[in-house]
Amino acid sequence: MAPVTSFFRKTPVPSLKAYFATKPFTLPATLSWTGSDGDVVETLIAAMDTFLEADREALILEINRVIALADEPGQNALLSVVSNRVVFDTVAGGHNRALWVLMNEPVNFQLAEDVRYNDEKRRGRMWQGFVVEKHKLVRKDQFSRDAFTAEIQKKFNTSNVHVDVFDRHRVTLDRASHQLVQVAVYREGRPDDALGFDAAGKLQRHLVKPVFEASLTYEPGEGVIEVVAGDKDIRVAMASMMGRTLMDIEFKGEILPAREYDLSVLMAPFDFPTDPRAPADQVIERVQVRELRFQPLDLTGQRVTLECDGSGGETIWDMADRHIGPAAQRRDDWSITRARLIVKLAPQGKSRRSRSLNLTITVPHGCNLKGMTPAEQLVGEKYLRDWGILKGKLEVIDGADST
Repeated sequence: MAPVTSFFRKTPVPSLKAYFATKPFTLPATLSWTGSDGDVVETLIAAMDTFLEADREALILEINRVIALADEPGQNALLSVVSNRVVFDTVAGGHNRALWVLMNEPVNFQLAEDVRYNDEKRRGRMWQGFVVEKHKLVRKDQFSRDAFTAEIQKKFNTSNVHVDVFDRHRVTLDRASHQLVQVAVYREGRPDDALGFDAAGKLQRHLVKPVFEASLTYEPGEGVIEVVAGDKDIRVAMASMMGRTLMDIEFKGEILPAREYDLSVLMAPFDFPTDPRAPADQVIERVQVRELRFQPLDLTGQRVTLECDGSGGETIWDMADRHIGPAAQRRDDWSITRARLIVKLAPQGKSRRSRSLNLTITVPHGCNLKGMTPAEQLVGEKYLRDWGILKGKLEVIDGADST
């Protein structure tokens, strides 16, 4: 109940009144929508215990859907698909905006959930990118969607498949908006059984047919299809079917190169230059290298890891000089395969506290940037490129607002 209580407290009373007016159950006669916000919230919380169990559970599930889109990534997901942007921009508060979309644009609310799912899984274990032709049209007409659906039904031997095809955008570090098309796929899996209680409270086995979700995007300007699905073979098959039925292209299975990191600049003392023109939320006070993992070039099965908190006035390069050898020797005989950096950001506004980014980079493709907020990704991505650690094309900040 804690998330539901928080939702009640963070949503304006007029919005709560409009929301509950759409529900079939009766609220207590003691509820006065003109009373204080605190009284309204307390009455709603108490009323939850009077609802039928099915009504209460359905309400909690729906409120949790709203809460899931009330944070920054969720708001950006809503922003990428909402139709009435003029009204959306006037609604105050994350919970309130998410609830407004649920009530006024329920189809777009579900599309925003698809966007959030895609962006959270992007570049994770369930993700794969494929290089295809640029500037191709993705057809959204019913005939093309039916053809795509039929291929999925045949591939996975199921008659129950739901497909959505819609436009959205992503934003890169230079704040340019990149248009793309997303395809959301829901398919029914093979039946299974699971334990559950029946209406009489007896433990029984019930037939369960799981629903599996997959997400595909195509960015015309880059010529890339990205797929989020649970299995590599499924990702390849989905991309191939999308190309064939929705785009009329020959899918060749060319894999998008992975992001590549190079830590050789840290072999010797490095001053981590900052951008004097950076916005206030991207100003760096200092950078500390807390960990370096060295690997001898002629003994790939061995590692030497140095850790330094800087409390004794010694840097990690001082430690490397002492334990491994001078920088010139390190360059000839060793490589760095992992590093941990503490990036201290300058306080903003009236705050006196510095924010920190704890970055862990593993050569050649690993970095914990993915698990951070879009704002933190923006800073980390920018400076890792400026320092020569991150290679390749400008990365997309998933779901970031373009305004």
